[in-house]
Amino acid sequence: MIKLSVSDLHLAYGDNAILKGVSMQLKQGEVVSLLGPSGSGKTTLLRAVAGLEGPHQGSIDIAGETVFDGAKRLELPAERRNLGLVFQSYALWPHKTVFDNVAYGLKLRKVSSDETRTKVESALKNLGLGHLGARYPHQLSGGQQQRVAIARALVYNPPVILMDEPLSNLDAKLREEARAWLRELILELQLSALVVTHDQAEAMAMSDRILLLNNGKIEQQGTPTDMYARPDTLFVAEFMGSNNLIKGKVSEIRNGSARLDGPGWSLWGENRGKAQSGMDATGVVRLERVRIAGGPGENRVSAKLVTSMFLGDRWEYLFHLGDSSLRAHGQEAVAPGECFIELPQRDLWVF
Repeated sequence: MIKLSVSDLHLAYGDNAILKGVSMQLKQGEVVSLLGPSGSGKTTLLRAVAGLEGPHQGSIDIAGETVFDGAKRLELPAERRNLGLVFQSYALWPHKTVFDNVAYGLKLRKVSSDETRTKVESALKNLGLGHLGARYPHQLSGGQQQRVAIARALVYNPPVILMDEPLSNLDAKLREEARAWLRELILELQLSALVVTHDQAEAMAMSDRILLLNNGKIEQQGTPTDMYARPDTLFVAEFMGSNNLIKGKVSEIRNGSARLDGPGWSLWGENRGKAQSGMDATGVVRLERVRIAGGPGENRVSAKLVTSMFLGDRWEYLFHLGDSSLRAHGQEAVAPGECFIELPQRDLWVF
């Protein structure tokens, strides 16, 4: 069942077009992350769905009801869209208890006191906050404040929950724990959520689908696996993951593969773009796909290892290949000096 449908949405500030014909759907129990660089339109899209920004073309349907239609000049205000909202800052009332913060939306909807208490207590219990109802926000940790904000968004059982950078205020370790907890909650409660994030690891961990926006348009959408392993464009390949970019010239095209040449090296890769012989092109390879080799061989080049950096769970190596720098991951420190590195043909994408 489709819980949210956005069709050909356009939005501009004066002459500055922000959304340029965005279309997407959100199904029951599905999490879709909006990912992209700053200025790509992801937060604007979320705010347009929420009713906090006014598009000028297209339509938005929530749970089968049209809340915006540019052609019909129909636009329901935010308070009538029955959406759950989780803001980046959490936006908790500092003078209200946890219980009263969560109950606020129900009171606006004039829900009875008994029903309000039942719903709030249930929401707090589901999020592990049952013992904190009498506390104030300043008495909570960042992770607890985040859960209160989510409880407030869920308490009236909205068809769609919108989250704007919900984990960005947490420190790195707590953020990793929180995204696992949030994914578990989403699965357990079968939430339909649209999430804005700038963190691709967070998007891949939490989402069923990712929409990658670029300059107001959807560059590509798909499962986290599709987005990471099967990028359609150089922008997607470069944006997702940690990558090496290798500039060169295409010297040969053969059976869907392209040979990329540079000063003192030649490598075969998959022709993912429209590379033709004689064209300048860019090769993209994930760091984890590059490995140190024992000697010369197929798709191997000689490069100078400058340093090994310890990252805790792995080492990162920095190489110089002519004027380019390459990085790779491994499990042990390696002494600086000349060595061979392998870039497997199937993992080197030429655009």
